[in-house]
Amino acid sequence: MAKRKRKLTAAEKAAKKRRREEYMTVFVHGKQKRVRRPVKIEGMDADEFIQRNADPIWLHQNELWEYMESPEEPGLSGSEESSTTADTQTEAPGWKKDDDIPF
Repeated sequence: MAKRKRKLTAAEKAAKKRRREEYMTVFVHGKQKRVRRPVKIEGMDADEFIQRNADPIWLHQNELWEYMESPEEPGLSGSEESSTTADTQTEAPGWKKDDDIPF
């Protein structure tokens, strides 16, 4: 005769619920492993939350430069860029507009 399965106590149920919330089960090389769940903030992962809500100063202070957007140069438009290339073509050959030393 088999042994009867007993019910879990309230403390055991709470521990089981906490483990399920903290860990998830994944398969690695055909075996089940428990790994920690990724951190969620307001239902989205932490990286996405930071990208949506952080300002450039906070990103710079925390060295998260990969999330910073490069600002567009306000003075340049398409027509001005073409005029700057035309200016460099009319100058003497061999000299650059950057005032580089030629030797």
